Amino acid sequence: MNKTLKIYIAILIVVFALILMADRNRPKPIDWRPTYSVNDKIPFGMYVFDKEIGGLLKKQKIERVSAVTPYEFLDAKYDADTTVQTYKIKGTFLNIAEFGNMDEASITEIFYFVSHGNNAFLSMKTFPQSLLDSLKLDYRADFQISDSTSFWLGNKNLNNKKYHLTEGMSDYYFSKIDTLNTTVLGYQGNNVKEKHINFIKVPYKNGYFYLHTQPAAFTNFHLLKSNHYQYAENVLSYIPEDDVFWYTKGQNSETISESPMRYILSQPALKWAWWLALIGMLIFMIFNAKRKQRVVPILKPLPNLTVDFTKTIGNLYYQEGDHTNIIDKKIIYFLERIRNEYLMETTKLDEDFIKKLHHKSGKDEDDIRNLVTLINEHRKSYHGSLEEDLIRINNAIEKILH
Repeated sequence: MNKTLKIYIAILIVVFALILMADRNRPKPIDWRPTYSVNDKIPFGMYVFDKEIGGLLKKQKIERVSAVTPYEFLDAKYDADTTVQTYKIKGTFLNIAEFGNMDEASITEIFYFVSHGNNAFLSMKTFPQSLLDSLKLDYRADFQISDSTSFWLGNKNLNNKKYHLTEGMSDYYFSKIDTLNTTVLGYQGNNVKEKHINFIKVPYKNGYFYLHTQPAAFTNFHLLKSNHYQYAENVLSYIPEDDVFWYTKGQNSETISESPMRYILSQPALKWAWWLALIGMLIFMIFNAKRKQRVVPILKPLPNLTVDFTKTIGNLYYQEGDHTNIIDKKIIYFLERIRNEYLMETTKLDEDFIKKLHHKSGKDEDDIRNLVTLINEHRKSYHGSLEEDLIRINNAIEKILH
């Protein structure tokens, strides 16, 4: 383990220790988020309702719908056979959520389900506009919730007791209903004179819609506080004694998380520790992204021994002063190049040779003639050549070959 890594680890340990010391004596904050999730034990979760629904809806079979949308669930239960054309199930579709953000296909399917003699119980602060329009309803949110706010049911024979519920309760109420067809089941108000409708029963073809604007009444907070559970029990008593299909796929347009990190991310302290660990690892990777290895030594390329050998031989000839021998080898090399590159006969260096080489190579004719003259003179000379002769012939050959 290198020194840099040890420093990073030490810094992370110190930071974690400081966090633990800071949070040791701090009370755990209450999570007031209205999740309406059956898995949450926070005030506005529905963990208690999930455990007690069997006692609230006695002698009724309850099926939880959590894997699909309302449309997918109900459509799968419909028998499209021309001799049947009805649902294989019968009962009440139940949905309790903060807001009614259902897709249009699901709303249409719920209407179709109710039209076949079934029911839909929806407890939400707001409802889909298409549902309100179809049932000739409207709502407002100008009602002020206070400590003096009361909630009660309209059926005096059932229970006329007023319940004082405040936390999480909705200021929404129905401001417009179809008075000829709608039955008012519950109210909310701050005094005797001020009361607003928050619970209604609306017929639709062969079934009924039960619409309630106070979903918080079914959350953990109110089911465990004083006698508030009685209000929730009385509201649910209007559900007909058939099977109940409770939609629990997540509230507020959220899907219930199945991630193993769900609990960690739901706790502020654990969440910050998790993010800090991720940030620490990211910083570590950034500073250590550069690959570390020993310095690669510079290797010199292998020398060209052929060139060295040629230079050595040339130096020997030059030091011996044997210019004639060097000129002969230069001439042999030149004529060999001419034979290989231009496929010409080199036994006779005459005017015809000069013209052919000029046409084939494109070199200046006078330069070729000068070289041929020097070669012929060298061959006819019976005395040794001088260094100047070697230089002239070498320069003449270079003009032709380059």
